Amino acid sequence: MKIIMLGAPGAGKGTQAKMIAEKYEIPHISTGDIFRANIKNGTDLGREAKKYMDQGLLVPDELTVKILLDRVAQADCENGYVLDGFPRTIPQAEVLDEALTKLGEKIDYAINVDVPDDHIVTRMSGRRACLKCGATYHMEHIPPKKEGICDNCGSELVLRDDDKPETVQNRLKVYHEQTQPLIDFYTEKGVLKTVDGTLEMQDVFAAITAILG
Repeated sequence: MKIIMLGAPGAGKGTQAKMIAEKYEIPHISTGDIFRANIKNGTDLGREAKKYMDQGLLVPDELTVKILLDRVAQADCENGYVLDGFPRTIPQAEVLDEALTKLGEKIDYAINVDVPDDHIVTRMSGRRACLKCGATYHMEHIPPKKEGICDNCGSELVLRDDDKPETVQNRLKVYHEQTQPLIDFYTEKGVLKTVDGTLEMQDVFAAITAILG
């Protein structure tokens, strides 16, 4: 079962992707995680990606496509995978579609987690991250036990640059311009399913599992 998660930044698609991966025992593949690992390790790709991410811009296709195709060719993807953060643009979707067709494969479901922009700005500005161990929190929904301190390693929590309201607004603008057309693309393919992302996390997941069976 090959699944793509769609939705604006902060719509909760990453959380849902992890839950899907766990339930159906398939890998959760997040381009964001791949980029962050490269940034943390100081690779050339990481430095290049960081320039774009810090401005709330999308990482260019050529930096993204190769990593992803290598990843889905690995043995643990044999029974499927959940893609989170890719494709973000029509050219990426076309490259992925072409690559899968050559393998005699295709995307089975594109799940669109639909959340209005104003919800997203509020949601993302409440996020806090530990730069040391990678743990993430939300001041309202998943607060740390001690304000500003990571439960796991005791390091200081920060509001990441890409979660600041002004950056989020820019990311949403980019999303609507470049990523929104994917909804039409996968609708035409007959694989798009939309769920209400403003519901409680477990209710969103229940709606998704009802679709996937």
